[in-house]
Amino acid sequence: MRFLSRRAFVGALAAAIPTASLIRHAHAEAVKRVSGDVSVLQALGEAVLPSELGDARIASTVRGFQRWIAGYREGAELLHGYGTSKLEQSGPTPATRWATQLDALDATARRTHGQAFAALTMTQRRALIQSDLNALKADRITAIGRAPHVALALLAHFYGSVEATDLCYDASISRQSCRPLASSTRKPLPLAPTRRA
Repeated sequence: MRFLSRRAFVGALAAAIPTASLIRHAHAEAVKRVSGDVSVLQALGEAVLPSELGDARIASTVRGFQRWIAGYREGAELLHGYGTSKLEQSGPTPATRWATQLDALDATARRTHGQAFAALTMTQRRALIQSDLNALKADRITAIGRAPHVALALLAHFYGSVEATDLCYDASISRQSCRPLASSTRKPLPLAPTRRA
């Protein structure tokens, strides 16, 4: 086994620190870009999230997604999958890629339709998003951090939520909450009308 000399170790460490610092800086800048002008991300949410949510809950979902992006940490330990004990870590920040995709959607909208992405009709927005997904050959929702496109990441964020499960089953399942054992055999109550609409 070959050991690094002290000088080689310090040199390797010094070389690694700027890289980590650059990654943190790039992530922070991407978070600022995604959070700064929310109009494109909001317009994206209106185009891809279920319309049954209504404007207020779509806006709330978009804000939740922004918080998820801001809280992303590279190298964080992830839960291992069912049936395996292998631990995984989160990869490089996807925020930089997603911020670029949002900028590209807006630029394409301005170039092809002469107006901002947020000003387009739903049909026009969806066509631009579909074109991006086709170019990436992205046809399914993956884990949020692995999503190749920001639209799929936003969908993954929503469909992984407690609200999405409740809406899907039209019942107050409250997934990931702790129910008393005595109530575990009772059928979940239907959603209140205000949560459906």
